[in-house]
Amino acid sequence: MSRRSHLARLRQQSPLILPSVLSCDFSDMRGEVERLEAAGVQALHLDVMDGNFVPNITYGMPIVAAFRKLTQLPLDVHLMIENPERYIRQFYEAGADIITVHEEATGIDTASVLQEIKDMGCGAGVTINPDIPVERVLPFVDTADLILIMSVNAGFGGQAFNPVALEKLEALRKVGPPELLLEVDGGVNLETVQACAEAGADLLVIGSAIFNQSDYGAAIDQLYRSAQVST
Repeated sequence: MSRRSHLARLRQQSPLILPSVLSCDFSDMRGEVERLEAAGVQALHLDVMDGNFVPNITYGMPIVAAFRKLTQLPLDVHLMIENPERYIRQFYEAGADIITVHEEATGIDTASVLQEIKDMGCGAGVTINPDIPVERVLPFVDTADLILIMSVNAGFGGQAFNPVALEKLEALRKVGPPELLLEVDGGVNLETVQACAEAGADLLVIGSAIFNQSDYGAAIDQLYRSAQVST
């Protein structure tokens, strides 16, 4: 079965919280996955950094493959790397269900990269950093399955949430088709999660606001309550 089958379920469950496993305890990956599954999470977000496009280095295909062995949850893999088109086949083989590339990092036509990801049977995503105008991803609203809006600069920790992300989400929600998934990543917490959901985010990537808590289930429940869209 195509891994793209996960996309419809993610859309139906929007807004959905995706734990960013970069914040997890890698000395106990199995235990962390079990705790997240017990908390009811529906997908995991994995950040891959290359020390080139971003200054930090995290992990690559072996860690994605390890998570694949530990869970059947969809793996949403965000490639913060230069020329991601060179590695999408390897991340597919490692078990990624969604592969997202930075528009400003692709070495070839971004549309062709997205199509190659889709042809493999994965969800195809494109993303931009806060200083990149939303117009750079507008050409892909009808071809990408997912557009990720970064609310902090990729690869840098300790940054405050940049509200320009809300403007971009609102703009994309107006022009994108209903099936387009909008995702936001960076500084999403109890104070910012509702604004992200109200701006149109379907997928809310959250790290420390979950993993810094002793009870993942309680933390996620509280985040969902905070994310409720005002009527």
